[in-house]
Amino acid sequence: MGSLHDHAGEEEVSPGGGRRCDLVVRSRRVVTPEGERALAVAVHGGLIEALCPYDDPPEADELADLGDLPLLPGLVDSHVHVNEPGRTHWEGFATATAAAAAGGVTTIVDMPLNSLPPTLDVASLEVKRKAAEGRCHVDVGFWGGAVPGNLPDLRPLHEAGVMGVKCFLSPSGVEEFPELDHDGLRAALAEVAGFGGLLIAHAEDPALLSEPGGPAYDDFLRSRPQEAERRAVERVIALAAETGARAHIVHVSAAACLGPLREARAAGVRVSAETCPHYLTLAAEQVTGPAYKCCPPIREAANRDALWEALAEGVLMGIVSDHSPSTPDLKVPDFAEAWGGISSLQVGLPAVWTAARARGYGLTDVVRWMAEGPARLAGLPYKGAIRPGNDADLVAFDPDAEFTVDVAALHHRNPVSPYHGRRLSGLVRTTWLRGAPVDLAAPAGRLLTRGAR
Repeated sequence: MGSLHDHAGEEEVSPGGGRRCDLVVRSRRVVTPEGERALAVAVHGGLIEALCPYDDPPEADELADLGDLPLLPGLVDSHVHVNEPGRTHWEGFATATAAAAAGGVTTIVDMPLNSLPPTLDVASLEVKRKAAEGRCHVDVGFWGGAVPGNLPDLRPLHEAGVMGVKCFLSPSGVEEFPELDHDGLRAALAEVAGFGGLLIAHAEDPALLSEPGGPAYDDFLRSRPQEAERRAVERVIALAAETGARAHIVHVSAAACLGPLREARAAGVRVSAETCPHYLTLAAEQVTGPAYKCCPPIREAANRDALWEALAEGVLMGIVSDHSPSTPDLKVPDFAEAWGGISSLQVGLPAVWTAARARGYGLTDVVRWMAEGPARLAGLPYKGAIRPGNDADLVAFDPDAEFTVDVAALHHRNPVSPYHGRRLSGLVRTTWLRGAPVDLAAPAGRLLTRGAR
C-alpha cells in the first residue's frame, strides 16, 4: 500500500510574517468550532501553530492550497474493536488503522474485548500496547474493561492511562468478557467515581433479550427490543446518580432511550451517549443479509429520524463506528447464527455526510459529532478540532465527489460490510497526522494515554 497523500494544489509560498513553518494548509472552507472560515493553517513541529488569513500565509517549507476543498480536523473514533492480539484474523492494528486513515480518522480508541487476552488489567494492557507498537497508521488509545472480579484492577488501569473502562450489561458474545449484574455495575461505578474515571456501558437488559425465533431479520429484531435498551439505560442513569460517577452509553440504537437521557441531562446526572453511522444511515426496512447484523440492531426508519433529532439537540454527543469486524465465515448463514458486528471504519464519514447533507446539516455539524465529541469523551483535549496548540491532524475532504463502496477496495482485513454497493458522497483526498501525510508504507501512529500527548 502506498501513500494517502494527494499533492493537488501545492505551490511556492509567498513571504509572510512570523517564523518559518513546516507546513501551511490553506482552504476557503476550514471547518473550525466556530464554523467554516477561509484560513491558512500553520503547522510547526506537528502542532497547529496559528490560524492565519487565507491570503496571507506564513512562510513554510510546504504549502498545500486546497482552494474551495474543505479542510476538516482528523476524526476521532472512540469505539473500534481492533481484535489484536488473539483474533487478528478478524482485524488488526495495521489494517484497522489503515482503514481509519483512508476514512479521515486520525485517532481511534480500541475496545477491551474480542482480543485475547481482553484488556482487564495492566498486564493485559501492556500485551495490547506491545501488539500495537510500530504497526499503527493513526494514533491509538485504549479502553480497559470492567467484568466480574476485576474491581481492584480498575484504578491501576486508570493510572496506566486508559480512557475509561467498558462493561456489558448483557452477554458480550465472547466468554472471556462476562457482563456485570446490577450489584456489579453499582460497585464498578462507585469505584470509578472514587478516582474520577469514566465507565462506558453496552446497555441492554438481558432479562428482555431472547434467542431469535427464526432466521429472518424480523426475528432477530424482535429478540432485542427497544425496551431492553431503555431499561438498561435507566439502570445506568440511576446508579450514576446514586454514586456520582461519570458514565457513558455506547451505540444507542433505540429512540426509547432518548427520553431517559434527556431527563438525566436536565437533572445534571453525569451520563452521556453516542450513536453510530449504521443506526443513522441504514434502516430495518433495507436490511438484505447478515452483513447488517449488529447488537443492538439496526431499527426502523422512523426510529432513525429520532436519533438524528437527538444529535441536533445534543442528547447524543457523537457518532462513532463501533467497527466490529469478523471473518466472512462468521457472517453466515442467517440472522440467528451470524456474528453481530458492522465493519464501517473507512466509510463512516461519507456515510454520515451523505445522510447529514440530505437532512440539512453541514460539515460543522459532522465535525462536532465525529471529531470534537469523541475527543472530549476520551479525554483527548488536543484532538478533534482545528485550533492553535492542537495536533495537526487534518483531512482534505471533497464533499461532492461520489463513489460506490466496494468492500474489496477497503483497507480493513475482511471484505464484509453492509455498505457494499451503496452510492455515497464525500471522498478523503489527504490525511495528515501531526502535519505529515499518512503513508501506509511507514506507520507513524502513536500510542496514547488519557489526557497526555
